[in-house]
Amino acid sequence: MVDKKNVGTKLLEISLFGACVVRGTGPDPFEITGTKHKALFALLCTAPLGRCTRSYLQQTLWGRSGAEGGRQSLRRALSDIKRLLGADFDRLVTATNAEIKIDLAGVRVVGEPGHGAFLEGISIPEDGFNEWVAAIRAKPEQLFSLYGPTFSGATTAVVPTISILPFSVVFGDDSHRVLGDWLAEQICRSLSRSNLVAVISHLSARALSLQTLALGQVREQLNVDYCVTGTLRVIDDTVILDADFIDATSGRILWTRNFTGSQADFMTGNSNAEIDIVRSVGRSIASDAIQHTRSRQLHEIEDHHLLIAGVGLMNQLRLSSFARSREMINEAIRRAPNTAEAYAWLGDWYVKSVYNGWSTDHAADTQRARDATARALDIDPENAFSLTIDGVVNTTLTQELDVAEHRFDQALDRNPNEAMSWLQKGVLHAFRDESAEAVEATDMAQRLSPIDPFGYFFDSLSATAYFSAGDFQKSLEFSERSLKVNNRHNSTHRAQIAALYHLGREEEARVVAARLIERQPGFTVQNYLRNHPAAEQEMGRKVAEALRGAGVPE
Repeated sequence: MVDKKNVGTKLLEISLFGACVVRGTGPDPFEITGTKHKALFALLCTAPLGRCTRSYLQQTLWGRSGAEGGRQSLRRALSDIKRLLGADFDRLVTATNAEIKIDLAGVRVVGEPGHGAFLEGISIPEDGFNEWVAAIRAKPEQLFSLYGPTFSGATTAVVPTISILPFSVVFGDDSHRVLGDWLAEQICRSLSRSNLVAVISHLSARALSLQTLALGQVREQLNVDYCVTGTLRVIDDTVILDADFIDATSGRILWTRNFTGSQADFMTGNSNAEIDIVRSVGRSIASDAIQHTRSRQLHEIEDHHLLIAGVGLMNQLRLSSFARSREMINEAIRRAPNTAEAYAWLGDWYVKSVYNGWSTDHAADTQRARDATARALDIDPENAFSLTIDGVVNTTLTQELDVAEHRFDQALDRNPNEAMSWLQKGVLHAFRDESAEAVEATDMAQRLSPIDPFGYFFDSLSATAYFSAGDFQKSLEFSERSLKVNNRHNSTHRAQIAALYHLGREEEARVVAARLIERQPGFTVQNYLRNHPAAEQEMGRKVAEALRGAGVPE
């Protein structure tokens, strides 16, 4: 890691587009001039987490020298670089027997795409290197976010894009057009709170709706993957809404919905129609992405399906799906290596791996989670979702609750409507026995949750919040609702056991505990107390009491 006490600025600058320049920024400036030395830095600075294996670097830059020649050449290159960087080398570069890593926090990428070709003038007669350069020149936008979130070209399709077209009035008068437009705007706002879809602004959709266009033209002009469209019929005070959710590429109608209610019902700002459409969109995009990726190789999957399918598979909590999900998230990172949310989801993957008992090396996976969220925040320090997942890492893995609270507060300062931040902050309060704050925060998360293909998770953590408040009946209701959707989340089973036991339903608690032990054979009360952030609090003691009473081994 870069020593922030000793380094007030970046240690190194690199220009990637146009003439490649690599130079130091310290009091004794220097420039790295060797062609392969510069290429080595370019490979590291554009790699996920700034990390490449030695074998990849050897094959890419010295493949023609053979395995032993490549190893010697890489060692010489690192030795040359170390002489130039001096003491800064150890703060910037980490070299192990398996991989080389550069601390991206110590590197400033200068220049701008469009001011020359990628690595213009760098000529290395190695097939692997030239294929890598050609791939980036063909799709330079994958590096745009190296230049910061404000760079105008930094647009990547790592999540699906959707447009909500104003609903047209087929029966009624002109005044009812306002209702169709307003309802579409409300749906647009609700969906825009999701980290898994990109929503085209309502103003753009409204402007397009004034024209008579075919679906293909809608996709072309708004560059969307999905759209919601429909009609309104107004008869006296009764409104009938017919809505269609369409795959803009194929033209398939993924679902249709019909809603009937009074005008007042539709104007509440939280109507059943709005809620159902928003939730149905979320479920459909997630399930469509998972279905689309089934039986396909990674290279056959479109960019906008990768991340949401990876997150969807991760939340199925099946081991086979879970392993596949990491492949997809890593592939999304490979294609768009400077997208903050993709790294944040990777961090969340490692959290779930440890928390669900699938990790074979807790310490290493905890560090990988920290590395992923650190990279996300390097890319975009203001990203509310990345701040939230970094808070989750500090809550569940490192148990640095003060750091976690600071992250959640930072996230909510930047986006007060970030549902996941409210949810995780609520759980943090529960772990501290701050029950009123826990319930308030998780209730807010439930209200703000924009799409709920993963609503089981919100219900599971709400069960924890209500348990901390002593409302065991409400805790049981949330845990059972969560388990109906996804019965593979072990902490939800613990919440159900605890609620049943403290409601005096000990036999039922024993049945659930037996199922949990069957699913997680090594689970014990001491295991819970040793690893859970709330173990020293009243809530943790109540859970431990319930686990013992339900027959979980000590």
